[in-house]
Amino acid sequence: MNLRNFWTMCTALAVLVTGTNVWADAPLHVRIDAAVGVGEMEYDSLAADDVDDATFVRRIYLDLAGTIPNTEQVREFLVAESSTKRAELIDQLLASPHHARRMQYLFDTMLMERRPDKHIGADEWHDYLRKSFKENKPWNQLVNEMLISDGTDEETRPAAKFLLDRELKIDAMTRDLGRIFLGRDLQCAQCHDHPNIDDYLQSHYYGLSAFLNRSYLFTDPKSKKVSIGEKADGTVKFTSVFTDESAETFPRMLALPPIEDPPKAEEPYKVKPEKNVRSVPVYSRRLQLAAAMTDPVNVAFRRNIANRLWAMMMGRGIVEPVDMSHGGNLPSNPELLDLLANELVEHDYDMRFLLRELALTRTYQRSSQHREGGEQPSDDLFAVALLKPLSPEQLAWSMMHATGVSDQMLEELEAKHVESDAENGPAQILDPFWREEALHDAIKADVETFVSLFGSAGIQVSNFDASANQALFLRNGAVLQGWLEPSGRKLTARLKILEASPLVDEFYFSVFSRPPTAEEVQQVTQYIQENKDDRDSAIGQLVWAALSSAEFRFNH
Repeated sequence: MNLRNFWTMCTALAVLVTGTNVWADAPLHVRIDAAVGVGEMEYDSLAADDVDDATFVRRIYLDLAGTIPNTEQVREFLVAESSTKRAELIDQLLASPHHARRMQYLFDTMLMERRPDKHIGADEWHDYLRKSFKENKPWNQLVNEMLISDGTDEETRPAAKFLLDRELKIDAMTRDLGRIFLGRDLQCAQCHDHPNIDDYLQSHYYGLSAFLNRSYLFTDPKSKKVSIGEKADGTVKFTSVFTDESAETFPRMLALPPIEDPPKAEEPYKVKPEKNVRSVPVYSRRLQLAAAMTDPVNVAFRRNIANRLWAMMMGRGIVEPVDMSHGGNLPSNPELLDLLANELVEHDYDMRFLLRELALTRTYQRSSQHREGGEQPSDDLFAVALLKPLSPEQLAWSMMHATGVSDQMLEELEAKHVESDAENGPAQILDPFWREEALHDAIKADVETFVSLFGSAGIQVSNFDASANQALFLRNGAVLQGWLEPSGRKLTARLKILEASPLVDEFYFSVFSRPPTAEEVQQVTQYIQENKDDRDSAIGQLVWAALSSAEFRFNH
């Protein structure tokens, strides 16, 4: 019996035995598959086969570690015989320093959308995010910190970047709070109820706005540092341009009840507003924002992050686009979204837990190849794995891994560190977090080059069309050409000393994380033979062509 039939039989038996509450006590990844449709005849007739080990190891490294695996990691995984080796690899990657870096990149893009630095430096912010993900900080805590920090405490100042670097521009802030944390782009509800979306109301827009309408940027006259001050009063009134009707609102989360101000204190300020003094009220509407946003009654908050984590792993959201959740764009699978969102709350917003369960699903481990002769299912069924273009950061790290540049750099960094610190260096270079940090610092400028060329403003793209600058960079860019020079531990240097058969093998494992097919062995062997008079150049062209290929630049 093949694997597909085995799992289908197990699912069918579970349905018969347990009735309606099929997966009540099953692990979450099993319940996710059940909610997607695994085991149902119609779904199974459309679903792709389970992915092979070589494709899985590349996919999971890219999704959880942000880079392709190296040759040794691929070979080791392929020969491992453990029936739980996929789960073991998932756990290994989630605990790795590369995962914290991957999440730092993802959430920096999601939260700051590649906007230029204003008041908080990128390094401070990135360190804050990476440390948070290394500690597996719950999502509600992370959001709470970002919305509470006013920038006055040096220890918590980096968390204030979300507010400070948007310069507290209320209209932009209101839109971003809705899009990024609630999955609702309320921009068109600023002047009136949305004309096409019944549940995007002007009162919702200004209810969010009211949390921040009393806040302002304050520049310390001595240090020149910018922080957030707040007034003790200020109301939010709005008028519809369609009906001329006016209203006033307290802060509120979408359709949830408004949060009324308490009776005004005799002295409304902890720190009174004076010239060159940052005012601090007794009652802060801004601090209510963090509490209201992360309150369990605010279902949109949990659904939004569950949907975004699903999109990270599966290539599109259950609600797609991820920031346009409304009655006219309902989840493709409401039961599935509620399952993910509710489990996330049950596990205290543990994102690492949810990512692990998603990675364990058969849904995630589907092939991206449709079944031969079968009907092509709609993307929102998640019956076939979707192609995901590599992010700029994934592309940079993966190219450096494939070309051997990262291995060469790390070897040089380790030698230099041991030489400079003979007492502690030998032990420190064995620490994976030290190694990752040292390598990142060495390649940071190159990663930023990729971001400047291949980055988009916080948008997860579903296709890849190279611009002229991108094509020129890949074809003639000094960075990539330097990586292709046959020296040291670089791939081109390793390939030049190999005979045809091991050369082809090493090439495919290094770049594509898989063994070559018989046809590929024949084609590459013939190419090398035909160019034997200029073998070094031919090898460089071969590696360049592979790095520029769709197979390399997509996660499949």
